[in-house]
Amino acid sequence: MVVQEDTCAENKFENHEEFVDSQSESEPAFTIEILKIIKEAQQQHGLRHSDYQRYRGYCSRRIRRLRKVLHVTQGDKRHFKRKDVTEAMLKDERYLYIPLMIAERAWSYAMQLRQEANTEPRKRFHLISRLRKATTNALHLQTLCESSKCDARTKLEAQAYVAWIHGSLHFELQMWMPAMENLKKAQMVYEKLALALPEDEQPVYKSRVEELAPSLRFCAYNIGDESAIDDLLQMRGHGQGDLLANLDSLMVQTQRRSEILCDVEWRGHAIPVRPERVRGFLLSQQQLDTSLARSADTASKITLLETLLMDCKDAIAAVRDELKADPNTKARTVGTPLTPLQHLLSYLTHIRLTRTIQRNLLMVESAQAALSDKNEGGGEGRRTRPQDLTRLYEIILQNYGEMQLLTGLEDDLQYQQEIETKIKAYRAFRCFYIAQSLIGFQRWREGMALYQRAEQYVKEALEASNASVALESKLCTQLQTLQHDMERQLFSAHAHSVLEGEGLQDEETGSAQVGTKTNYRSKKPLYERLGEYREDSSLVSRTPSVYKLPPEMQPIPCKPLFFDLAFNFVEFPSLEDKIEAAAGGKKGGAGLTGFVKGLWGWGGSGKK
Repeated sequence: MVVQEDTCAENKFENHEEFVDSQSESEPAFTIEILKIIKEAQQQHGLRHSDYQRYRGYCSRRIRRLRKVLHVTQGDKRHFKRKDVTEAMLKDERYLYIPLMIAERAWSYAMQLRQEANTEPRKRFHLISRLRKATTNALHLQTLCESSKCDARTKLEAQAYVAWIHGSLHFELQMWMPAMENLKKAQMVYEKLALALPEDEQPVYKSRVEELAPSLRFCAYNIGDESAIDDLLQMRGHGQGDLLANLDSLMVQTQRRSEILCDVEWRGHAIPVRPERVRGFLLSQQQLDTSLARSADTASKITLLETLLMDCKDAIAAVRDELKADPNTKARTVGTPLTPLQHLLSYLTHIRLTRTIQRNLLMVESAQAALSDKNEGGGEGRRTRPQDLTRLYEIILQNYGEMQLLTGLEDDLQYQQEIETKIKAYRAFRCFYIAQSLIGFQRWREGMALYQRAEQYVKEALEASNASVALESKLCTQLQTLQHDMERQLFSAHAHSVLEGEGLQDEETGSAQVGTKTNYRSKKPLYERLGEYREDSSLVSRTPSVYKLPPEMQPIPCKPLFFDLAFNFVEFPSLEDKIEAAAGGKKGGAGLTGFVKGLWGWGGSGKK
């Protein structure tokens, strides 16, 4: 499996197993597309899913195979003898891949350690050492590429690669000015290469230029560029969290960042924001609505909300860690005022639940659009069912139930009334789509009952909205539309129930529901009720109940062996004299000797 996995990435420069050593110096110079090579290898070996460990293993296997093919092995299994690639060895371009792969292996190990450093801070020191090793090998690669055997494009790519590795190292060391200089140098080289190359080779370099832009803006922000703040917040609002996900802790370390957001106002409480990760999240939270307004389709909006929810989860975890470490925080009882950290935790939980509901409502809109296309005969909604919408509304109701139980809001009557009114509104939607599901299974009676329950919830929600609690105008419009649709659906379900015989006459009692047309259905076959005339729709179906086959078994007298017709007219002779004679003979021969003779067959009965 390992060999098959690596073969597709190596067909560019390892398709020949043997190399001809008689290559002359007059042949064309080597051209190594460094960026293209590492991008293809990264996409095919783990980095598509941010699996740096898998990519590191690929680099190790690649180095081992290159050294074996090019005869640059470092000793044997027992003894190690270092052997570096020198300029004199450059008879094949594959020699340049060895320092390149060593640098990539060290860099991927550093990125793996950066992921693990979130929970184990000591690994950050190992991360820096791996980046230093990647820098050393990148410089070695640049020295080899400066040889006359490599063309100008290879030299430019080596310079850009070294500048990028140096910029990454200085970025992790928080040396913002050198990091910005090296990253800007790499960006400029890649821009020039993109302009000089054909159109089919430009996308890789343009993509790298765009990847370097967020790091450059962050460096400018830390150096003191005022315009960098708005750029960073705008990029986070657009959901570009892959590059900035690990930079939140660095952004909030500066004094300027702490002055932007120090406390928030929520339901009459001023909540100080102490954890640094929470500050970064709240800044992105403020910019989210603007980013949602710019998004064109529902899918991009859902992506933005899911990105924010992941950041919110990290912020809540940071606050909980602060609560565990705070010695003044105790178990809260009813009526006890909340601490600032507890207020902040409730506020972040409220944001998480609110944004989750917003995401689910967007999913409901998509499902409703697909369901309407299906009802109109389109093909997009084939996999959308009312049960899917029921599940989404059930999740929304669960989120509102959690919002009712938030710490510190149990005694807030206005807040509780708002949540209760919204719960009634979304219960109406849930009952409506449950009724739609039952109607799909032709369960008309249950569907009618749920339509009536949904109508009751709509009336209660609208009455509460007009009286004390003001619902959103969009939600009120949806409730009014739902109420209009339910009237039509209710009449339709009632009509189907009448036609399908929802008011069936009871066979045993003979009673029927008042005001409905009786449609007689009986379990007896037709031959048992020929004297009655009833309208039975089952008789015209594919399996009419006319006669029971096979018939039931009935008991009958046994069949005699022969027939004697004169048996009842025969008079038998009297046998009383013979019976008396037999009885007298038995008395005369009674005794022990007669019994023994009769038992063993001796003597006999004495015939005359």
